[in-house]
Amino acid sequence: MKLQSDVDVVALNAVARGPNLTPLHNKQRTRKVEEVVDGLRLDADAVLRVRGVFEQEMEAGRLDQPSSLQMENTFIPELLDGTENGSFMALDLGGTNFRVMNLVLKDGRLVDENIAFYHVDDHLRIGCGYRLFDFLAECIADFVHKQGLGSGRLPLGFTFSFPMTQSSLDDGKLVTWTKSFNCPNVVGMNAVQLLRDALAKRGDVNVDVMAVLNDTAGTLVKGSYLDRDCAIGLILGTGSNACFLEHAHLAKNNSHLTHGEKDVIVDIEWGAFGDNGSLDFIRTEFDDSVDEVSVIPGSFTFEKYIGGKYLGELVRRALVRLVGDGLLFSGTSSAELNTTWAFTTSMVSHIEQDNLDGLHRNTREILDSFNLNFDADDVLIVQWVCQLASNRAALLVSTCLAVLLDRMERPTATIAVDGSVYQKHPRFKALLEKYTSMLAPKRKRKFLLAEDGSGKGAGLVAAIAEKLRLRNNNSSL
Repeated sequence: MKLQSDVDVVALNAVARGPNLTPLHNKQRTRKVEEVVDGLRLDADAVLRVRGVFEQEMEAGRLDQPSSLQMENTFIPELLDGTENGSFMALDLGGTNFRVMNLVLKDGRLVDENIAFYHVDDHLRIGCGYRLFDFLAECIADFVHKQGLGSGRLPLGFTFSFPMTQSSLDDGKLVTWTKSFNCPNVVGMNAVQLLRDALAKRGDVNVDVMAVLNDTAGTLVKGSYLDRDCAIGLILGTGSNACFLEHAHLAKNNSHLTHGEKDVIVDIEWGAFGDNGSLDFIRTEFDDSVDEVSVIPGSFTFEKYIGGKYLGELVRRALVRLVGDGLLFSGTSSAELNTTWAFTTSMVSHIEQDNLDGLHRNTREILDSFNLNFDADDVLIVQWVCQLASNRAALLVSTCLAVLLDRMERPTATIAVDGSVYQKHPRFKALLEKYTSMLAPKRKRKFLLAEDGSGKGAGLVAAIAEKLRLRNNNSSL
């Protein structure tokens, strides 16, 4: 497997499995607890196998061969370079509440911004898609008029956080609705053209929809605003995804490259990594049971290992199994602990803060809230299970990031990150730094918090798209 000779396997093996359980008063109980949750501990062989599978799946996805990774070309061929000037708009649609923004750039720096929030009513989210896009156009017009943005042309970037396939920067065809949206008559259609048509129908604003993107690409672009070495965008929140600067000649659908572009942002869509069974070798009974109660079983395999929506439930199911085996809480659970999704990833983060501080206060408060009778050993077990789940998640993310770092072969690369797990989990950032250093030892990298890629990132992509338009116009003269 490529470049694995660089990895110190002995050192990796020493830390990959995470910490051992602090010995309990009963040695036999300690051993049995470790046996039950041992599947959450990955050794170096498993990590390197994940790495190899990820490389293979990326290559297959790039070549449009069967793969669990889409490797979508976003058609964003460059990042900010400091020459961007003007007023740019952004529309960020991903839930029942959405945002319209205006960014003013001078020499690539943000000098002014305005934002307004709007709500999508139920009857618009479910029904005729044309009415939904008419409403979006209405809100854009409302924003333009209230902000006094005038009649001049306003380039807009559109963050459309739903599965889509792209054939150009301004052509993103909706694959399926998710979340609480279901407007079937526009599935398969270009979201940009739908919005353009709705705006043209009104005729009262001069807004030019230049680009469509998702929040992951927006995070990379927002990161490039903060750091010119930014080359990876990473979402670690309720869900997870990553994108990176791929060598342009390796990206699929690259026939549009006519101006010597070196790179293009590729959206991996890694939440689905392993949906084809390629990661089953790390799957545990707890992963199986989390998958069974998820909205779409058998999908988003990788996301269920690492996403904030699932980490708490993964821990809860491990704890329930330990209770059932008589190894935790004297074998007695509670209605609260037996409730699906009741143990949240936020709770995992608070317990991990205890692990970091060498304390038990947060853990005890959380267990009290579940109406459980517990002793000191129970607290140690719960804290350890949270550590293992967190450690595995960070290790899996780092393994894939290491592949990207090696693939890009950049002298230095900044990884722009956004999402609640990265921001609120007290150990996640440090774990990512440790594991990526071990798995890509020859690559200089750093992590950077880049908030609001879905909002400001979209406006910045509009600025890039406008820069490309002007360049193309000048070259054709």
